[in-house]
Amino acid sequence: MGSDDLSQNTTRTETDSLASGNFKSAWARGPDWATAVKACADQLKELPEGANLGFLYLTDAFTKDASSLLTFLREKTGIQNWVGTVGLGVLSNGIEIHDRGAISVMVMALPADSFRIFSSIVDETPDKGLAELLAVQQQWLGDQRPGIALVHGDPRNVRLTEIIEALADATAPFLVGGLAASRIGEFPQIADKVLDGGVSGVLLRPEVEVVTGLTQGCSPIGPLREITQAEGNVIREIDGRPAFEVFEEDIGELLARDLRRIAGYIFAAFPMSNSDTSDYLVRNLMSLDAESGQVTVGEAVEPGRKLLFCRRDHAAAEQDMRRMLKDIKARGGAEAQAGLYYSCVGRGQNLFGSESEEMKMIQEELGDIPIAGFFANGEISRDRVYGYTGVLTLFR
Repeated sequence: MGSDDLSQNTTRTETDSLASGNFKSAWARGPDWATAVKACADQLKELPEGANLGFLYLTDAFTKDASSLLTFLREKTGIQNWVGTVGLGVLSNGIEIHDRGAISVMVMALPADSFRIFSSIVDETPDKGLAELLAVQQQWLGDQRPGIALVHGDPRNVRLTEIIEALADATAPFLVGGLAASRIGEFPQIADKVLDGGVSGVLLRPEVEVVTGLTQGCSPIGPLREITQAEGNVIREIDGRPAFEVFEEDIGELLARDLRRIAGYIFAAFPMSNSDTSDYLVRNLMSLDAESGQVTVGEAVEPGRKLLFCRRDHAAAEQDMRRMLKDIKARGGAEAQAGLYYSCVGRGQNLFGSESEEMKMIQEELGDIPIAGFFANGEISRDRVYGYTGVLTLFR
């Protein structure tokens, strides 16, 4: 399906906006990028005083128009600093938009000199990109570290996980963001210009107060186990037994009788260090081999690593979403002025249905605050790339 096919499934232009304090969000969808961005810009005519940073998220129907969208918004709003990327859908105030041309924008007025935008870092070693960023940070912050970095990444970069880890180690101790998602082969990021290839974003000083939360879209179905024999992403033994045998035991007899039913439903999960099973990385099952007893997963593994199997479950995902929202509210989210939300492409309408349930849950718990975001090809929290999760950042 091409860009034209994706953008032409609506002939109406729809738009809305919401403001709170130093923040304002707006969204628009329409038959073409020019109509949509004009409608969105009209919603942004009354900006927060001193607005100096914008976030722009677009559906992949408008991927090829990213530069035009950025130029138009910069001219109409007067805001020069922008970050963002492309997703299979975008999020805004109480609405999720999939499979059609749409944009979601957040603008904010932050304290002077409280942020720095950085362009694409494509390698995890101190190459030119990371070295330049560290030099800028040292001049800007001195001995301080940024409070947080809001980042976007290219899922095609084979060193993405290493870049995220190196970036977190060298700059902000906590990263939040998502990976670009597109069906047309281009994955643009925005960091004051349109680019691709690595990780880009914006560093925020500690005085920009934020609180973040992560919610899982899967729930464990078996006990915590240990990989005892593995190579690369092939698991041969779990708890000293053939991996496939343990897998069948954990998923239960009903599913084991017809393994075709597990596609998109059963996954491998790897608990984080110093955590119980509540925080884990979810990875796809790539292949199952009953004859050899091997299970292949979408993650490089090694003996001694902990593992459990999990299922993608609507009820469990909703329960965890509400848990996360109550927790983030208790940690300061009740005073939030606005938020950015990054949800996995496997969530949204694929998990909760077509009625914008994730955004409605956020509204129910936090009220009508400006929200922007997108459906990502992977979510970033702290120094990790997750899958099937939702990551919420609230500005206080």
